[in-house]
Parts: sequence; C-alpha cells; structure tokens
Amino acid sequence: MTSRAPLSRKLSAIAESATLKVDAKAKALQAAGRPVISYAAGEPDFATPSFIVDAAAKALQDPKNYRYTPAAGLPVLREAIAAKTLRDSGLEVAPSQVIVTNGGKQSVYQAFQTVVNPGDEVLLPAPYWTTYPEAIALADGTPVEVFAGADQDYKVTVAQLEAARTDKTTVLVFVSPSNPTGSVYTPEETAEIGRWALEHGIWVITDEIYQNLTYEGVKAVSIVEAVPELAEQTILVNGVAKTYAMTGWRVGWMVGPADAMKLAGNLQSHLSSNVNNVAQIAAAAALNGPQDEAEQFRLAFDRRRQLIVSELAKIDGVEVPNPLGAFYVYPDVRGLLNRSWGGVTPTTSLELADLILEKAEVAVVPGEAFGPSGYLRLSYALGDDQLLEGVQRLQRLFA
Repeated sequence: MTSRAPLSRKLSAIAESATLKVDAKAKALQAAGRPVISYAAGEPDFATPSFIVDAAAKALQDPKNYRYTPAAGLPVLREAIAAKTLRDSGLEVAPSQVIVTNGGKQSVYQAFQTVVNPGDEVLLPAPYWTTYPEAIALADGTPVEVFAGADQDYKVTVAQLEAARTDKTTVLVFVSPSNPTGSVYTPEETAEIGRWALEHGIWVITDEIYQNLTYEGVKAVSIVEAVPELAEQTILVNGVAKTYAMTGWRVGWMVGPADAMKLAGNLQSHLSSNVNNVAQIAAAAALNGPQDEAEQFRLAFDRRRQLIVSELAKIDGVEVPNPLGAFYVYPDVRGLLNRSWGGVTPTTSLELADLILEKAEVAVVPGEAFGPSGYLRLSYALGDDQLLEGVQRLQRLFA
C-alpha cells in the first residue's frame, strides 16, 4: 500500500504564535487553580464601549445583514476607514482603496501576499511582532532581521537598513508604535526612513494598529504623512481591536494604492469573502462615534505604563526603556541571565520565562518570540491590582 502523501511543507515550517501559546498555557494553569498572573496577551481588559455593542444589536435586527455583502467591506465602514486614515495618518484615500479584513492579522497576511514575490527579501526591524516572519514566509519571501537594542530604544536607523539592503530587497516593515517594544519613532526618524524607502523603490508595509495609543504628548506620525510621495508604495494595516477593546470582533483593514488593493481584494474574494456584517457595523460605529471611552482607555494604559516601568526598574539587572506607545514594556533582562535564582540558572530569556512562570506564577513572553534572546515582553493591558502584584512577585524572585 502506498503511504499517504505528505502534509504541506510550507505550513509545516510555520511556528505557532508564541504570544498565544504562552497565554494559552497561563489560562490552562489558571483553570487548574494556580494563581497565575499573565502579561502575555496583547488584549485590553476593558469591555467594548456600550454604544458600539448597541449598534451591533441593532444590526442584528436587520435581515440584510444575514446575507453576503461585498468582499472588500461594507461601504459605510470603508468610508469611515478612509476618514480615519485622513484624520490619523494624514493620507487622503478613496473608500475603494480600503479592504476590510478579519482582524489585523488577515490584513498583515494579505499585505505580504500582495507585494512579495518568491525570493524577495523583506527588511524586518527587530524586535518584531511574532506573526511578521511567518506571514513573510507564507508569501515565499525571506525575512531579513535588522536588530536595534535597548540602547537605541529598539528603533532601527537608515544606516542599519541600508547595510541590510541587497538587490533582492523589495519590502520594509515599519511599525510605530511597536509591538513588542512600545517604541515610537520621532517624526524626523520616520521621515528619514520614508525618504530612504522612496529613493530605493521599496514597498513599505506599515502596521498602525496602535497609532492612537501614545503617551507623554507624543504623536505617532504615519510614514505616509511624513513622506506623502511614499503613498504609492505603502500599504497601511490597522484595526479596531486595540483602541476600542474589540479584539474578539475581528475587524481590521488594509489601505493602499488602487492596483495593490485590487490584488488584495481578489485574494480575499477567494480566501474569506466579506467580514461578519454585524461586526463591520460595530466597527463603523466605533470610528464614527464618540471617542470619550477610547480616551479613557488610553489614560488608563498610561497610568499602568508608568507603574510597570517604575516597578520593573527597581529590579537589579533589568533595564527598562520608557515605552511611549502601545501597551507593552520590553525590558532588557540580560543582567538576570547566568545567575542562580532558586537553584536555577537561566542562560536565555526562554529559560528565564519558564523560571518566572514556575517560581513566581507570572506569565511573560520571552524575547526569542520577537528576535534575539535576552528580553521579555510584558503587556500592561490587565487590571491595575494584578499588574502591581505580578511585578512585586518578580521583585521578590529576583531580590
């Protein structure tokens, strides 16, 4: 008998999301009765604002929302996204240049599928969100990591990008504010990188899902606002998940030049067709409605940011750059490695994260998920009391 044909080699090479894996492990331990505090998931702990939920409830009563709708998204939402893109990214686009996706992850996947050809090299500043290299690989591209450490506030320079560029380089990933570091590029840094990409004809995929979560008076200037001429070779990806506490609603989008969006729309017509209509209407309500509660979320994140940074800085061996965006802190913990803690001597941040979970019952994501070892990502999108208790457990462990 002939043996079964093999599974997909491409998919077999793709790793499970490290952040979701750690979060799932933490939740399993919690379900088993252990008092684990998890900093793993990038998910606001707030409820979605009630006016958004009300819009969804109303939409449920309209039978037209039970049917197929245009694969690229409902007109009302595409118009709202175009307005937001002008308001927050400084780019005027037609609604036809918007594709509504099942969360930001689908827009990331489709963006790489749209502009990457087999063998293309994609410059990927590190630390990076764990999904980017896998999405690049699924598009038959090659991720080229460009690392910037804590001494650079985790922000790459044009000199570093130029050193990594080859004749195969076709795409740059640009993320500000950053997941996992919370770093925000200054307007000048953004403009310099944008002009460099424009000069070399490089596509830019810019993930702006945290653009409304910035602190200390900082604005996350979009790369297409800093360099308007770059718009014809830039795809912006975004969504409602983080700003409006709508992670489970699964509504994201991509915005870009008409020819690129035509390709992305063709792909989506075969991949998933339209996003859930009720969720789309809820997302339109979020973008078009009052922003008061979103601002309250931001202020709460800011308070938590200041708390976790100040408390982590009390641990000897931990270096904590001040994050100015998103809801993550990314401490450099190399000073904790190769030292004995409770009879265990971790040599990598992966081993350190395991030690922290076992000894302190705190879940964090190791730096290996985002690039080089020696770092940890902690999300401060959790309740204030848990946030403080978790850091105090770390302080006791590493005293």
